[in-house]
Amino acid sequence: MMRTLLCGFAAAALLTGTASAMERVDVQVDDSRVSGYFSQGTTYVSLREALDALGGWEVSWDSASRSAVASSGGSRLSAPIGSGTVTLNGSRYVSTAQTFLTQGRTYVPARLLAAACGTSVAWSGDGAVLKSQDSSQYTEEDLYWLSRIISAESQGEPLEGQIAVGNVVLNRVASDQFPNTIREVVFDTKNGVQFEPLSNGTLYNAPTAQSVAAARLVLSGSSTAGGSLYFFAPALSQGTWIRQNRTYLKTIGCHQFYL
Repeated sequence: MMRTLLCGFAAAALLTGTASAMERVDVQVDDSRVSGYFSQGTTYVSLREALDALGGWEVSWDSASRSAVASSGGSRLSAPIGSGTVTLNGSRYVSTAQTFLTQGRTYVPARLLAAACGTSVAWSGDGAVLKSQDSSQYTEEDLYWLSRIISAESQGEPLEGQIAVGNVVLNRVASDQFPNTIREVVFDTKNGVQFEPLSNGTLYNAPTAQSVAAARLVLSGSSTAGGSLYFFAPALSQGTWIRQNRTYLKTIGCHQFYL
């Protein structure tokens, strides 16, 4: 069942410790109100309280990895402290905001948790409503554009490389730095055209059968590129900005992937 996280802003109160310079906020999860913080455009929610409200999760603490760990049936979610990632069943969801620990509670960016858990999330502060992707479902439009960008960017690459290109697109959907849907990410031009096939028109070519298969695998949770948000082919581009500003992860086929 689709769940909703409604983040309503409460009275501001500067706090001490890890959460200093943050505002306390109330976060409504279904019919429950749980504790949260707000800072620099990001709402954070208590992981344990949010998952308790959603129901069916057991939360524990892994001191070795300094991570909050939650399990529900065969699903396992991990939220490392100081990291902008949440991992669910091997699939990583990425945010520019970092999970933090204060007064014995783990606080996760609400949008990041929503993306990982397949919930919708709405902000009432300025009337804007944001909805995360449902991780268990996807639309024909999602498949249409994801298969085309994979095909145009990585046609002829091994399946592992094509999945990695698709991972970058979904990682951007889950990131606060980029738009919220696959189509919007593919057509994003805020800081210049993000994908060359949008400029040269190859985006509109019919995708190969392998690219469609790769897109389906990505939408079902397959991941080979971790939390990568960027990639480029050294044979076709110098990738100067990416090299200077992002962290290298791995090379798959003709592409280098960066966090």
